[in-house]
Amino acid sequence: MSFMMKAMLGSKFKDMTGGGDVEAPAGDGMETPESKGMSKEEFEEYKRQLVEEKIERDKEFVTRKAERANLRVCLRDKYRLPESGQDQAMVKMAGDDLDLPEELAKMVDEDEEEEEVNDSLLGHLQQLQNIDMEQLKTKAQTTMTEIQQVAEEKCVMM
Repeated sequence: MSFMMKAMLGSKFKDMTGGGDVEAPAGDGMETPESKGMSKEEFEEYKRQLVEEKIERDKEFVTRKAERANLRVCLRDKYRLPESGQDQAMVKMAGDDLDLPEELAKMVDEDEEEEEVNDSLLGHLQQLQNIDMEQLKTKAQTTMTEIQQVAEEKCVMM
């Protein structure tokens, strides 16, 4: 509501009052040591710290992007998916100091352990325990009867 009042009546009130109350920003809108309440040296130190913090944030961002790309490359290798040139380039730019994030490395290790167990003799034994023996027995019996029937049809002596 106040916005509408200002829009409609603002210029008229400025004309009546002279419009001298509004403080114009100094210079071209840039920060100055006076606007921050600092001395010139303090202001320069403040600006330098801002630039250093920005550089550090950018470096961390690039590192995280490269770690994610590294993870995608590992997953593509694991599941035999086609490679991505963009991910390969990101990993090369970041260099050799990339590590997988701890949580993701744990997940990959757990998957590898599960695959190793399933590929081992113990994994096959565990799968055998899960087999329904009755079903296996009936399947073997039906296969034997089918073989006997085919043999009887083809062999005159039986």
